[in-house]
Amino acid sequence: MKITEVDIFIPCFIDQVYPETAFNMVKLLKKAGLKVNYNSNQTCCGQMAFNSGFWDEAKKLGEKFINDFSNNRPIVGSTASCIGYVKNNYDKLFYNTAKHIEYKQLQKNIYEITDFLVNVIKVTDFGSVFEHKITYHDSCAALREYKLGNEPRELLKKVKGLELIEMKDTDVCCGFGGTFSVKFEAISTSMAEQKVHNALETGAEYIVSTDSSCLMHQYAYIKKHNLPIKVAHVVDVLASGI
Repeated sequence: MKITEVDIFIPCFIDQVYPETAFNMVKLLKKAGLKVNYNSNQTCCGQMAFNSGFWDEAKKLGEKFINDFSNNRPIVGSTASCIGYVKNNYDKLFYNTAKHIEYKQLQKNIYEITDFLVNVIKVTDFGSVFEHKITYHDSCAALREYKLGNEPRELLKKVKGLELIEMKDTDVCCGFGGTFSVKFEAISTSMAEQKVHNALETGAEYIVSTDSSCLMHQYAYIKKHNLPIKVAHVVDVLASGI
């Protein structure tokens, strides 16, 4: 059955810090010919509470999330971390509960945007233009929790004027890790330093990723040390020039 409309999920980081990425995701989905629905009642998916051990609070947020996305349409979001959490960990919260069947349906319907574009609706070229050298950071959540493959790179390679240069240890953690960066600041900062300097060695102008939280963490190190590189979400790159 051909997909004609989707619901969008806007994670907390996008909503509070990078709202332009949400608007650009809508732009891409509309460019792909889809009707986009946004439930303004949606809130946090509960990942932070779950990872911090507050499972009762995470369950309450999860119940709300399931209710907010009960239309049985594909749900598309721009952060692999949050979506990977929903797909993999709601099972632990809702197994053998009244919400289990509803969750299993949602689990099949929720997608990170590059996965959705490449593997579901099979649209990879938006006529985007981004005349810069970039390097790509594989976030831990995208690789290890969501199991995202080369979909972001497939899309980036279709962008006119873009040169993708791979950095050393592209799949190594940047040090954010949610509350890890708060609890273990020195280790987290050292990991950001390593990641940013690996990116600088490529001569790239931008670090690009699927996860805004990783980019925010790396940008904080870049800004503090006044380094000659920027960050950009893959959605923002794909929306350039269209």
